[in-house]
Amino acid sequence: MAKNCLSVLLLLFLSLHLLLVHGHRKNQIQALKNLLKSRESSHMDRGKFEPYLYFEDVNSVSNVDQKWKDMIGHLPGQPPVEFVQYGQAFYYYFVEAEKDKEFLSLLLWLNGGPGCSSLGVGAMQELGPFRVYSDGKTLYKNAFAWNRAANVLFLESPAGVGFSYSNTTSDYSNSGDKITAKDNYAFLINWLERFPEYRNRDFYISGESYAGHYVPELAHTILYHNKNTNNTHINLKGIIIGNAVINDETDNKGAFDYLESHALISDKSLTQIHRYCDFSPTAPSNPECDNAMSVSDEELFYIDRPEVQEALHANVRKLDNDWEQCRELFWSDSPFTIIDLLEEFMANGLRVWIYSGDMDAEVSVTSTKLEGYTEVYKGNFTFATLRGAGHAVPSNQPRRALALMSHFLNGTPLPCKPPK
Repeated sequence: MAKNCLSVLLLLFLSLHLLLVHGHRKNQIQALKNLLKSRESSHMDRGKFEPYLYFEDVNSVSNVDQKWKDMIGHLPGQPPVEFVQYGQAFYYYFVEAEKDKEFLSLLLWLNGGPGCSSLGVGAMQELGPFRVYSDGKTLYKNAFAWNRAANVLFLESPAGVGFSYSNTTSDYSNSGDKITAKDNYAFLINWLERFPEYRNRDFYISGESYAGHYVPELAHTILYHNKNTNNTHINLKGIIIGNAVINDETDNKGAFDYLESHALISDKSLTQIHRYCDFSPTAPSNPECDNAMSVSDEELFYIDRPEVQEALHANVRKLDNDWEQCRELFWSDSPFTIIDLLEEFMANGLRVWIYSGDMDAEVSVTSTKLEGYTEVYKGNFTFATLRGAGHAVPSNQPRRALALMSHFLNGTPLPCKPPK
C-alpha cells in the first residue's frame, strides 16, 4: 500500500512538471529574496547560532526492516538502472552509488530557499540520477548524476517543504535555522539506525544558496553531539556549499558589485550604493541608501522583461523552473553570519569547500570571494569558481559540477586560477 501511494505521489509530481511550465512559480532565488525582505520587517532572531542540546526524538526508529519498506521499486517512466532508491516522509530520497556503493562516501544534499524542495530541485533538476522529459511523464538518465561519485541522500527540510510533513500543526509556523538543524540532526540519527551499513561511512554535507546556513549549522550540531552525547556517532569529514549565503555584510555588498561589473546596473548606481549604504549588521537604515537601491531594482526589472530579453537574444530557450518548488515559511531566526562556524570546522580538521557560479547575481562570486578560479587557503578551505554557471551550478554546468564534487570527496586539488 505504501509503495502504491508513493508511486501515485511521484506520478503527481511528474505531472506538475508539465502543468506548471508556463505558470508563475516561486523558485529558490525568490524564496531567498522573500527571507531577506522579512528580515527587515519582522522581529527575527539574528543572534549567533546555538544548537539544541537535548533531543527527545532521536533513535526512535530502530527497526532495520523498515528500510526495505522504504525501497522504491520503479518510478513511473523510469529507464532501467543498476542502483537502489529509497524514500519516506520526513521525506528523503536516497540513491545508492551506481558502482562501489559499499566503499563510497555518504553525501547529504540540502536545497536552500528557505523552503525549497531537495527532491524537486536538487534531485530532479540538478544532481539526481534522472531528469524529466518535456512530456512530464517519462524520465531520462542524468549522465552527470552525483551518485557516480557517492551514495546521495536528498532531504526535504524543514517540515512542510516538498513531501515532508509534521503531525504537529505548530511546526509549520515555527520554522527557523535552529529548529531546522535540530530536525535534520534527529533525522540523520534515525536514518543511520535504519541503514546501519552507513554508520561508519565517511559523511559529507552539501547544499546551495540558503543551505549556506543549513549545512554549517547541521555540521556544528553533529560536532557538538559527537563530543557531548551518547547518540550515534556521525563520521563527518567535511562540507561543501554552492553559491552560499554565509555573511550578510559581504553578501549584500558583493551582489551590487557583481551587477555593476556585468553592466546590469550603472556605475552611478553602484557609486551611490557605496556612498550611502552600510551593510554591517548594526547599521541603521537610511533613505539615501533605500533610494540608491530602488534605482538598481528598476534597471533589473527592465532586463527581466521578455521583449528586452528577446531583443538581446537572451534566454532564447525560455529556461525556467519546472514546478512550484518552494513553500513560503514563517522564519523565526537567521544569524547575520556563520563564518565563525566555518572557522570551527577548519580548527577541527574538516574539509570546507565553497563554490560559486560566476553568472549568479543573487549570491554572487563577488559576495563569497572577490575573485577566483580555485583558491586554496590554510585550514583545509577551498574556494572554487565555475564558469558559465548561475545560482544552481549542477543544473547549469553538470559536467563541471560532478568533477568538482569528485575532487572534493577524494580530497584532490582542482586546477589553480589561470594566470592573468
